[in-house]
Amino acid sequence: MKGLNKAVDAIHSAKHIAISGHVNPDGDSVGSMLALGLGLEDLGKRVYMISADAIPNQYRSLPGARRIVRRTDAPVDLAAAVDCGSGEMLGPTLDLFKAAANILEVDHHEFRRPFGTIALIDKDAAAVAEIVFTLLRALNVTITKPIAQNLMTSIIVETNSFRLPNTRPLTFDICADLLHKGIDFYSLVDKVFWTRRPSATILSGMCLSRCAFMKAGRLVWSIIRRDDFDSAGGRDEDVDPVPDDMRSIDGVKIAVLFRENGNGMLRVSLRSKGRVNVAAIAEHYNGGGHFDVAGCLIKNDSSSVRDLLSRAARLL
Repeated sequence: MKGLNKAVDAIHSAKHIAISGHVNPDGDSVGSMLALGLGLEDLGKRVYMISADAIPNQYRSLPGARRIVRRTDAPVDLAAAVDCGSGEMLGPTLDLFKAAANILEVDHHEFRRPFGTIALIDKDAAAVAEIVFTLLRALNVTITKPIAQNLMTSIIVETNSFRLPNTRPLTFDICADLLHKGIDFYSLVDKVFWTRRPSATILSGMCLSRCAFMKAGRLVWSIIRRDDFDSAGGRDEDVDPVPDDMRSIDGVKIAVLFRENGNGMLRVSLRSKGRVNVAAIAEHYNGGGHFDVAGCLIKNDSSSVRDLLSRAARLL
C-alpha cells in the first residue's frame, strides 16, 4: 500500500500521537480511531483520541470509547486523521492538527482534498478499518480482541453489514481473521443495526412520511427539522440510517435527506445506486465522500434546497 512505510516510520518516531475522526462520527470513523489508538498504545505511545462531536450511543460501549475526549491541549508529535477526506471534516480539531509536526491521513474516500504530510490512502478499501488493520500488521502490533471488535464495527457499518458494493474479497479475509479473535459478531450487529431507541423509530417515520419524489420516482428527498428532534426527544444520530432506507425504495436512484443543524445550515446526506456520482454534488458545496455515499452542508433556505435538488436531478 502506497505510503505504508512512511506511516510506519512516522509512528515509530513519534512519542505523543493524537487521533481523530470526522465530525458527526459514524461507526467507521469511531471504530477505526479506537482500533488504531489501542494498537499504538501497545507500542508504548502516548495516545489522545479526539472527537469534536459526541460519540453516537451505539458505539459508546466499544473498547476504549470512554477514553475519547472532545479536545486536548497536550503537544503532539504526530496527528492522525482517520476517515477524513479533507481537513474541514475534522472540524475544530483541525487547529490541533496544524500544530503537530506531522499529519497522517488514513482514509478511503474516492474524492479527497489532501491536507496531511503523510498519506495512507486506499480508495478501494471497503472501510478505513481495512487500512488500519494493514497498518497495525506492518507495525507488528498484535490484533487483540478489543482491537478486533473495533475493526469489525467499522467494517460492518461501512459495508452496511456486507450489503454494499464496496465489499471485496479482502474484506472477508480480514473479517475471518478478526472473528478468530473471539469477538461476538451477533452482539455487534445487534447493537449497530437491530437496536433502535424509540425516538429513532419516530423520527424515521417522520422522514419517510415526508418523502417527495422527482424525476419519475428516481429522486427522493425528505427533511427533518430541529422541532422534530425536540418533540421526539431524539438526536441527530437517530436518523443516520434513514438515507439508506430511502435509497432502498424501488426505482430510486438518488436519495437526499436534509437535516437542520441549528446553526442556520442544513446537513445533507446523499445516497445513490448504479454508480451515480453524488459526491460531485457534495463537492460543489465543499463536502465529499464516495460515488454512492456523500454529504455536505448548505444554507437553510428554500433556494439552496432547490439548487441542490436541481443538481441531483441533472445527474439523472
